[in-house]
Amino acid sequence: MSGESEKAVFEVPVGPQHPALKEPILLLFKIEGDIIDDVMARPAYTHRGIEKATEARNYIQNIYLCERVCGICSGIHTLVYTQGVERLAGVEPPPRAKYIRVIFLELERIHSHALWLGVAAHELGFDTLFYYVWRDRELVMDLLELVTGNRVNYAMSTVGGARRDISDEAAHQIKKGMEIFRRRLDVYTGVVEKDPTVRKRVVDVGKLSPHKAVELCAVGPTLRATGVKRDVRADDPYQAYDEIPFNVATYPTGDVLAQIMVRVMEMYEAANIIDYALDHMPKGPIRTKVPWNIAPNEVISRGEAPRGELFYYFKSNGTEKPERVKIRTPTLANLPAVCEMLKGYHIAEIPIVFASIDPCLSCTGRFAFIDERHDRSWVWTGEQLRAYRRRYYKWQNR
Repeated sequence: MSGESEKAVFEVPVGPQHPALKEPILLLFKIEGDIIDDVMARPAYTHRGIEKATEARNYIQNIYLCERVCGICSGIHTLVYTQGVERLAGVEPPPRAKYIRVIFLELERIHSHALWLGVAAHELGFDTLFYYVWRDRELVMDLLELVTGNRVNYAMSTVGGARRDISDEAAHQIKKGMEIFRRRLDVYTGVVEKDPTVRKRVVDVGKLSPHKAVELCAVGPTLRATGVKRDVRADDPYQAYDEIPFNVATYPTGDVLAQIMVRVMEMYEAANIIDYALDHMPKGPIRTKVPWNIAPNEVISRGEAPRGELFYYFKSNGTEKPERVKIRTPTLANLPAVCEMLKGYHIAEIPIVFASIDPCLSCTGRFAFIDERHDRSWVWTGEQLRAYRRRYYKWQNR
């Protein structure tokens, strides 16, 4: 408690384990009364060492590793990874493979946004909407299983193209599914726009200005909810996005309502992209050969994940294994923005405001040594980590 002002200021920790948080993160709030004055986010309670693990595996084995960075966004992680390896090797995937990749990426976008909309409804206490949305999400999950054989980790992208083709029968079922899902979206859009219970909890809550969103480097729906029209698919087209017409969904109000509306509009756009891609998908092969050993090179690879820009950096060294793979996920980029969005609002609004960026914390954690006293930082090699592990377990078992 501080005596600097007339009102008492308390520091209130939320997390790392908390009923309102589905994954571990510490949000340290400074509270005046029940109004949030400031907040500091401390992620990285879940560190899995995936970046370091990529250095010990070859380019093909790393597909399955990067696919598991995030269960909801597994498709875009494999796409951005394989796209980066193709650029390292100077290989272009076949046109048909690019369209197939776009189709399953947009199915994944619908699945992710529908999941988030259900979670947002649950955080608002509107469990009826949660049940209905997740029921209809099953339609998209079934289509993903139809195309890829899996509901979560699809293993659809490979270095050089796609693993599976889309048959005419599957294409027909996907288009039929999109038609049904659009009708359901019409209902949910009406609920979000008109239901007084929802509007009371989301209108003018968690507001972020366009200037502040750009200044804090927000990405994805968090940025577009402030009216800023920025999307990797349109700004730096990859795969077949430069051949497929679509609108970048934005909403001007910058509050939680805008976050919801942007995602709802993106689901409509994703359905339109899928229909167009199915109607215009070229004939031909779905894979091309890629050299086993890749010459020394450095590239970056980007993609628009459901949460925002996903960024990979690659460095090759002439072997079958990468020298470095660096992954920057959209949740990490959006943490400064959500801290700003929480300021000035009530404690009761923490769950929905924090959930509005669709946080995925298991894909966010990274590890480095920082000595603030001596102003230096360093990282360990794989051998140093193994030596530490041996010393640690020896100490634990003594």
